[in-house]
Amino acid sequence: MTTVAYQGEPGSNSAAATQQLFPGCTELPCTGFEQALDAVTLGTANQAVIPVDNSAAGRVADVHRLLPESGLFVRGEYFLAIRFDLMGVPGATLGDIECVRSHVHALGQCRKVLREGGWRTLVSDDTAGAAREVAELGDVRHAALAPPAAAEHYGLEVLRPAVEDDPDNTTRFVVLSRDADFAPVGAGPTMTSLFFAVRNIPSALYKALGGFASSAVNLTKIESYQVGAGLSSSRFYVEIEGHPDEPHVALALHELRFFSTEVRILGVYPAHPHRRSGVPA
Repeated sequence: MTTVAYQGEPGSNSAAATQQLFPGCTELPCTGFEQALDAVTLGTANQAVIPVDNSAAGRVADVHRLLPESGLFVRGEYFLAIRFDLMGVPGATLGDIECVRSHVHALGQCRKVLREGGWRTLVSDDTAGAAREVAELGDVRHAALAPPAAAEHYGLEVLRPAVEDDPDNTTRFVVLSRDADFAPVGAGPTMTSLFFAVRNIPSALYKALGGFASSAVNLTKIESYQVGAGLSSSRFYVEIEGHPDEPHVALALHELRFFSTEVRILGVYPAHPHRRSGVPA
């Protein structure tokens, strides 16, 4: 039986992505991203499903820093359509609400309904956790913004469905494991995740990335971060379209290595169909 770790509680979007990716798996909810990654590193879980980007809120904080340092490999990606319902305890009405709880990203993705209601907000660690908190309080004055599955899981009633600002709201998840099972070249559209650290010289980043432009490699994501308190050279987490064994990608990576102190491939995996269709699962 495959055990899959994710950050959040049952009923969260991460739980939904996990269930769609690995039907029938044993779920391992974790309090934070680091705990989910550690579960895979230590062998408690076989894989982890972690959100990296949201179409409305942008990058998921800290994940771009944690992935390169985790020692794990990216095995795949998944795009999940994000839906939020406003839910409360049985018998509550919209007129009863005084306070709405949810994760900070969810509150930011449902600003319209919050402005309309004029409600006070409280930040919870997780969207499904907010639903659990409301259920435990049993107070009609408290409501939660959470995925539809959370209402049934925690015995709440949906007071207003689909309150997200953007109907196309989508989160991209990556699947992580201890093993580097890279997709074969020529098997279809491929994504490559990698890490690099530039040399501490002028224009190092410009020169390091120049090979992607001259080799016509599409760079879809770049995130910078630093390790430690010193002013060391920046490190970068990057995602590109293509396979490292394709000639034009190999040429770009060769130039990248020339201007970097370290380059490490973190994953080579099939591109999710959403990249072509624009329609999430």
